[in-house]
Amino acid sequence: SNFLYNRRFGPYFIEPVVAGLDPKTDEPFIASTDLIGCPMVTNDFVVAGTCWSSCTVCVKLSTKPDMQPDELFECISQALLNAQDRDAYSGWGGVVYVIEPNKITKRELKARMD
Repeated sequence: SNFLYNRRFGPYFIEPVVAGLDPKTDEPFIASTDLIGCPMVTNDFVVAGTCWSSCTVCVKLSTKPDMQPDELFECISQALLNAQDRDAYSGWGGVVYVIEPNKITKRELKARMD
């Protein structure tokens, strides 16, 4: 946050997302910052990037508490790809990480390239 705030008048165009599990309780931690380092800590989800508004709607409508890892991956992937289809600046795919107490699964998504 301090690094980004020091560049507030000529910011780096990044929006960091931080996610992980508490090593003692395995409770999830999810947070993000905006361009000038203002943190947002939440207990359900965060979105970042140019398609954040479309992605927020998709995630709110399709997630529920206590989803299984494969179900969560499918939900997040569909939300990301649907949001990218509605925003020309979003890019051509994404990377989804599913963090579990005993493993981290990384899968790359490819979106439309037209």
